[in-house]
Amino acid sequence: MTHKQHPIGTGFTAASTAADVLAGIDLTGTNVIVTGGHSGLGLETTRALSDAGASVTVGSRDPDRAAVALAGIERVETSRLDLLDPMSIDAFAARYLDSGRPLHVLINNAGLPAPDGLVRDARGYESQFATNHLGHFQLALGLLPALRAAHGARVVNVSSGAQRMSDIRWDDPHFTTGYDGHLAYAQSKTANVLFAVELDRRWAEDEIRGYAVHPGVVVGTNLNSSAGEDQLRAMGLIDESGRAIIDPSRGRKTPQQGAGTIVFAATSPLLAGIGGVYLKDNDISPLDDDSKPVTFGTEQDIRSDIAPHAIDPQSAQRLWELSEELIKA
Repeated sequence: MTHKQHPIGTGFTAASTAADVLAGIDLTGTNVIVTGGHSGLGLETTRALSDAGASVTVGSRDPDRAAVALAGIERVETSRLDLLDPMSIDAFAARYLDSGRPLHVLINNAGLPAPDGLVRDARGYESQFATNHLGHFQLALGLLPALRAAHGARVVNVSSGAQRMSDIRWDDPHFTTGYDGHLAYAQSKTANVLFAVELDRRWAEDEIRGYAVHPGVVVGTNLNSSAGEDQLRAMGLIDESGRAIIDPSRGRKTPQQGAGTIVFAATSPLLAGIGGVYLKDNDISPLDDDSKPVTFGTEQDIRSDIAPHAIDPQSAQRLWELSEELIKA
């Protein structure tokens, strides 16, 4: 299979921050949507893009609470968005389209951590697949007119090295049997990548490019904190006193470093003419066809290169068609 998963030598490193990546880039007049842009990596992404001159709309289930977190950041507005509620997604997209603004960048950042047990949405869909993938899929389709109007737009899906752990469970994506929260999360992160691959194939002629991003493992986000201190310590992510272990070369990053690859995908001129790729450490990830899983430990690198199943073009097309059917229900 031919692929585009080759590092291009950007000059940035795993330790580069969002501010480093945006140095010298003027985003004045650029409109951006960041789902979940009021906490964790989303907040750092919103702040960095605003500092570079962008106008940012943050989608949040609780816009008032989001506005408090975003206080003091310029050119930011909040709008209600619940990715588990199809009507909320449609209403968000309609409000944005009604504003008449082109959309230059859509950052699908919001993510649901593994719940304690199986949770389904009102349609019966497994909640992580529904939130992390289907909600963002529906949102992007709803915002397509605004993306086209930008005459040069990017859609960035925040994925994870967890894509290595599971392909799409084609026969049972909603875990009618054998539920495993970690596999459900991994499936949703693979879906984020496949979505970017097929979006780029379908929409590149409209000057809309798709990217998936592994930001690194960032302790302190709602997503990673949900594991609990004992688990985080066992994974080599915090020390005995509970402080985050920062080692970007081994995949452990600060929020500012984690946001770096997100804003790189969203803005870097180095990606001009390139799309449908998975990024890590502010560059295109190499393809790793070694099936070894993601492993953790204080002295271990966290494996996060892209796995072949997550960029397979046939799977990407199949997932798009499946997703279209699922959001019609």
